[in-house]
Amino acid sequence: MSGDPAEAMARLDARIAGCRRCPRLVAWREQVAREKRAAYADEDYWARPVPGFGPADARILVVGLAPAAHGANRTGRMFTGDRSGDWLFASLHRVGLANQPESVARDDGMVLHDLRMAAPVRCAPPANKPTPQERSTCAPWLDRELAILAPSLRVVVALGAIGWQASLDALDRAGWTVPRPRPRFGHGVEAGLARSAPSGRATRGQDVTLLGSFHPSPHNTFTGRLTEQMTDEVFRRAGQMAREGP
Repeated sequence: MSGDPAEAMARLDARIAGCRRCPRLVAWREQVAREKRAAYADEDYWARPVPGFGPADARILVVGLAPAAHGANRTGRMFTGDRSGDWLFASLHRVGLANQPESVARDDGMVLHDLRMAAPVRCAPPANKPTPQERSTCAPWLDRELAILAPSLRVVVALGAIGWQASLDALDRAGWTVPRPRPRFGHGVEAGLARSAPSGRATRGQDVTLLGSFHPSPHNTFTGRLTEQMTDEVFRRAGQMAREGP
């Protein structure tokens, strides 16, 4: 990917925000914005695909699933405005990867340090369940984001089994060598992906480590399946690997 990464990412973000390729998702995200949740009745919902968030030369990429209907679909920024995001940003702040512990809106001053957030599906899906076709249609956006990040990328943190699978698929398409058999998802699991040979598609990339974490959904955090300490350990490890990379 030639040129300035920040400019390339800004162009990509604008293209993502204008996408209308999946009729079911377009209808749902706009319906949610019309009907709203009572607590947000006075707010104007974003109601478009949600671009990634964070620097274009980040060494850490966090991959979730899709925007929440009344979270990022409302605020227009990944993981902003819902309980999963509250948990995630608080952890990032504790380990030094974010400048503040709360993120409530696109203009709230949140800055991510050496970390970018993305998702394999950019529109809020009904019941939080995108179809296989919708995942496939949206996949090129993550591919293009990876192409811009490739020269700096060292660590991919996958939130949940779906994020893990989507990350492996995207890294494979981008030219990194995925181990065979494919590594299975687990909290704290690490999988190394080697840089492609010079003839490959990711020739400007580095070796990358895929790091698994349970998704910070209320189901996981309220039940204690995922604790603050567990989340902090994953992101502290991600920061350590990013700093130690070449």
